[in-house]
Amino acid sequence: MADGGRRERRAFIGSFTAAGGHGVLTAALDEDSGALIVLSSVDGVPDPSYLALSPAGDMLYAVRETAEGAVAAYRVKGDKPELAGPPVPVDGSGPTHLCVHAGHVLTANYGSGSVSAVPLRADGSLEGAASGVLQHSGSGPHSPRQQGPHAHQVQPDPSGRWAVSVDLGTDSVRVCALRDGTLEVHREIALRPGSGPRHLAFHPDGEHAYVVNELAPTVTVCRWDAADGSLRPVGETPVLPVAPDGDAYPSGIVVSPDGRFVWTATRGQDVLSVLAADADELRPVITVPCGGNWPRALALDPSGRFLYVANERSGDVTWFALDPDTGIPRRGGSIEAPAASCVVFD
Repeated sequence: MADGGRRERRAFIGSFTAAGGHGVLTAALDEDSGALIVLSSVDGVPDPSYLALSPAGDMLYAVRETAEGAVAAYRVKGDKPELAGPPVPVDGSGPTHLCVHAGHVLTANYGSGSVSAVPLRADGSLEGAASGVLQHSGSGPHSPRQQGPHAHQVQPDPSGRWAVSVDLGTDSVRVCALRDGTLEVHREIALRPGSGPRHLAFHPDGEHAYVVNELAPTVTVCRWDAADGSLRPVGETPVLPVAPDGDAYPSGIVVSPDGRFVWTATRGQDVLSVLAADADELRPVITVPCGGNWPRALALDPSGRFLYVANERSGDVTWFALDPDTGIPRRGGSIEAPAASCVVFD
C-alpha cells in the first residue's frame, strides 16, 4: 500500500525475449513523479510483445508474437504475475496486439493478416481454443510491406459495441461485431493507399478517432459514429515538421484524457510528436527526442500527467512529464527494459 492506504499502482512492460527481453516486467509507479521501479520479471512466454489488462485489473493477457501465435493469461497477484494455465493458440501468426472485448480476448495477427477471438472463463482464464478467426484480405501499393493483409491492432470502440481492427497491409480499418464467438465485418473503411495504418486511438468525445500511419508519417483524422459503426476519414496530418531524412516509421499514438492533445512516436527519427486536437483538425506543435532508440509504443499513466515510451532497441522505458497547457513532454527518467515493446497500467 502507498501512503494513506492507497494501493500502489503497477506498470506492466512487454518485451521481445528473442532480442534479449526479460519477458513481462512489473514495475511500481510513483504517482507523484511518474518514476518506475522494477519489481519483477516473468519469462515463461516467448516474445510477450503486447499486453492488456482485464477490466477488473486482476488478469493480464499477453500475445506470444511467434510464427505459431498464442495468447497467455496471468493472474495479477502482488509484485509478480502468475501464469494461469498454458498459452492458447490463436490460429494465426505473429500476433502484435490484443484486447479484452465481450468476454473474449481478441488478437490482431500481423503475420497471417487475421483477428482471432479466444473466449474467457468466468474467472478470467482462457477457455482453451480460439472460437473464431476473421481472415482479412487485400493488399496495398507499398512493396514489400503490403503484399497481403497485416492486422496490426484490434480494440473495442468507446461504446463497447464494436471491435475495430487496423490493417497495415490493406490500408483499411474494419469495424466488426462479435457474434457467437466469431467476428463479422460490419464495415471496411479505406484509408489513403500506401499509408500503412498501424494503430487507432479514440478521442474521449467518442466522436473522433485518430489513425497513425506507419508507411507515411501521418495521422488520419476520422469521425466516428457508434450508433451505426461508421468511421469517416476527414483529414491527414504529418507528424514530422519536414520530410524525413532516412527511416521514419510511426508506431504508437495516445490521446490526452481531456482530448486537447495527441502524441505519436516515430521510429528511425526517434522522436515524439505533439499535436493539438481541435474537432476535425490536428495541428503540429513540436517534436522532441524520445529518450532512446526505436520507440515502439506509448502509454499514459492513469492520471494522464505522464507519458511513457517503450524504446525497443535502446532497451528502456522513458517517462516524460506533460505540460498541461502545451502538451510538451519533459523527460523525467528511465528504467532498463531490454527489447521493451509496450507499457500498460493497472
